[in-house]
Amino acid sequence: MPSDKHRDTAAAILPLVGGPDNVTSIAHCMTRLRIGLLDRSLVDDAALRALPGVLGVVEDDTYQIVLGPGAVARVTPAFEALVAAARQGSPAPAAATGTATATVTAGDLAARGAALRADRKARNATPVKLALRRIANIFVPLIPALIGCGIIAGLNGLLANAGLLPTVVPALAAIASGFMSLIAVFVGHNTAKEFGGTPVLGGAVAAIIVFPGVAKIDAFGQHLTPGQGGVLGALAAALLAVCVEKWCRTWVPEALDNLVTPTVTVLTAGLATLFGLMFLAGEIAAAIGAFAGWLLHTGGAFAGLVLGGLFLPLVMLGLHQALIPIHTTLIEQSGYTVLLPILAMAGAGQVGAALAVYCRLPRNRSLRTVIKSALPAGFLGVGEPLIYGVSLPLGRPFVTACAGGAAGGAFVGLFNQLGSVFGSTAIGPSGWALFPLLDGRSGMGTTAAIYAGGLAVGYLVGFAATWFFGFTDRMLADLNTDGGKDPATAPPANTPAMA
Repeated sequence: MPSDKHRDTAAAILPLVGGPDNVTSIAHCMTRLRIGLLDRSLVDDAALRALPGVLGVVEDDTYQIVLGPGAVARVTPAFEALVAAARQGSPAPAAATGTATATVTAGDLAARGAALRADRKARNATPVKLALRRIANIFVPLIPALIGCGIIAGLNGLLANAGLLPTVVPALAAIASGFMSLIAVFVGHNTAKEFGGTPVLGGAVAAIIVFPGVAKIDAFGQHLTPGQGGVLGALAAALLAVCVEKWCRTWVPEALDNLVTPTVTVLTAGLATLFGLMFLAGEIAAAIGAFAGWLLHTGGAFAGLVLGGLFLPLVMLGLHQALIPIHTTLIEQSGYTVLLPILAMAGAGQVGAALAVYCRLPRNRSLRTVIKSALPAGFLGVGEPLIYGVSLPLGRPFVTACAGGAAGGAFVGLFNQLGSVFGSTAIGPSGWALFPLLDGRSGMGTTAAIYAGGLAVGYLVGFAATWFFGFTDRMLADLNTDGGKDPATAPPANTPAMA
């Protein structure tokens, strides 16, 4: 049962999104409560941002309320229960009273951020980006299991290296590895569900990939191995199964549907998986792993600079979702993804830029309050409140935050090139929250020190770049006031084109 605090948060949110009748769908990811809305105009954005526990709001294909890791998993079921109770005629608890309203300057800046989000949403509504979003919907539900198993794997590695609890180590290894050994099945299940097929049929076809018996099969002279093709093969197999199933639903008589459709779906997609998709997906997965290794081995600091510097723009464009299957493939191959610690440096640059904005505007109490409330989440890798509430609306600080991310990425990339290769055993967390998930060739101490060094570089360069280049004199004059001129009307700050 959710605690009273989380129930109160859910009760406060419900009327501010237009009440239960305005809610068409409810879901959550690692940090956000995602709500489908019937009428967007009924939402009170400013009041939502002012709620205790709400770190920010993001408008995309759904209305997303940033609550942070942990909290969102507790608020969501309480919110669902309130909506269900209200629709059944039960009285829903009233929203908390006395909620502070946003001050003029913070509200104006937030309004500009909302306008930028709306523009970004329109730009992101392209077939490619919508397809990437659907791919992300397949993998996002798997993140909690990846995190849990990743942390257990890290703990098990520490115990094994220290020679402690030898009878417990095999048990922890089994717990940590069980999910990863069957991740293809979950990907197949989610793929079929996302694309309108029967989820269990997608899982059944994907299960072929990890079945030990495939080792006895030669496909056109190619000897198959269990797991070959991994999550990419499972994704392709389940997509094919959905297509076959939909074709069968069209042509098979209703009286025979329950017998013929599942059989034809599994048989057709299964044969295509064994005699084509496993080999093809295996080659693609191997190429991804080889390219990632080559990129950091030869590109080093430059590769890290580019990846760390461009990740925030990728997020703005919605293209970062294409990285999720790549991360998962790398984890499946080597136990960790070398890309995530570098990309996490973008968040460090964002934190450094926000700290500089805080220091450069000592009289703008409303904006400093926003930054103070969002910084703890920023240090833990939840960057949306700082991005949409501070740097992106201001324009120039967004660019200088990218510079901080580039510097931190270059630092981590350099050490990868020098042989200290490491990565994250799961996807989702960032910032300080990534420390328990780090793994690599050089031991936990060295790995953690390099990652911490990268964060420090990101903070410092993001701060310095924003301090010296984040504001024009006119911007400082207009923004460094307490309730003065509307910061949204500050002189053009060369707002990034990707916003």
